[in-house]
Amino acid sequence: MKLAVQEQLLPGRSLQEKFAFALDAGFDAIELRGKGDFHFAGRLTELKRALADGVEMPTVCVDMPHFIGDFDPAKRKDAIQQLRSQLTVIAELGGIGVMTPASWGQFSRRLPPFEPPRSPEEDREVLAEALGILGEHAHRNGVLIMLEPLNRYENHMVNTLAEAVSYCAMDSIRVVGDTYHMNIEEDDPCRALIDAAPYLAHMQISESNRNQPGTGHLDWGAQLATLDAVGYDGYLALECRLRGEPEIVLPQTAAFVRKYL
Repeated sequence: MKLAVQEQLLPGRSLQEKFAFALDAGFDAIELRGKGDFHFAGRLTELKRALADGVEMPTVCVDMPHFIGDFDPAKRKDAIQQLRSQLTVIAELGGIGVMTPASWGQFSRRLPPFEPPRSPEEDREVLAEALGILGEHAHRNGVLIMLEPLNRYENHMVNTLAEAVSYCAMDSIRVVGDTYHMNIEEDDPCRALIDAAPYLAHMQISESNRNQPGTGHLDWGAQLATLDAVGYDGYLALECRLRGEPEIVLPQTAAFVRKYL
């Protein structure tokens, strides 16, 4: 397993400077953020220059105001178009793929009014259609579209790894595990990782409190041993808040995680 860190957590004015810091801190790669309005495609020159300079950028985490599971058809259509563009860009960089949740911050069954304006069957139809379109585009470009389950307070549609796996209708659609969300939603995180292993393409890591690993109560030894046991050899990408200055916290975090690898 290799360690990555999301670009916004790293000090530095350019991806080259950020990557140099990441390497010194004990990471292997940078995880990019894919904003909307085709901003990510607008970075192509910057990204190609960084790639030529040896910067490792295998994955993109979507960073948009609306997503493929939006209740608004126009916003869903835009999200699909944005992700298609991001898949094209990461393919040009020789990367693995792009990850997205079904939605974020749109609705929670745990908060009033408790019942969304769309049935579970309609939710599934909407997501399956979007992922079918994106899966076909990903396949043509040799990359992956990866669905990330979020916790019940951030997304009412896909909360567990098993739910995400149920959408993997083609080889180009895969699943992302996130230790923070898994801590809330999975009855047994290690069992969930074992069951999802054939479809697990990426992992994001943060603590039970959404800060960096080592500041909360997650059993890192058990979860990382499980990933090793199922043959997961992908990235562990740091996506969290930092408790402390990055110059101090990031090297400590990399060292903390690596002692379990």
